[in-house]
Amino acid sequence: MEMIKASWVSIFAFAAILLVIIVPAAEAVTCSPMQLSPCASAITSSSQPSALCCAKLKEQKPCLCGYMRNRSLRRFVSSPNARKVSNRCKLPIPRC
Repeated sequence: MEMIKASWVSIFAFAAILLVIIVPAAEAVTCSPMQLSPCASAITSSSQPSALCCAKLKEQKPCLCGYMRNRSLRRFVSSPNARKVSNRCKLPIPRC
């Protein structure tokens, strides 16, 4: 009887671990700077960002520090115009 009880406890523990691992993975963002393409005109010309730009910027928020560390992307993500876009979208610039 104790053996069966221990088996069920093991099964439930394993299921709980799987839920902890799988659920956050389903909500994870795929970091792709191309997702920020709707913001390109606002960043390069100081025009107002579109609603799509702001939505994509907020979606990519967990990726911004990685973009800032990338030499090729840093000049776009850290530019004064990018900061203006971030402010206009009401998205604080992350401290990396």
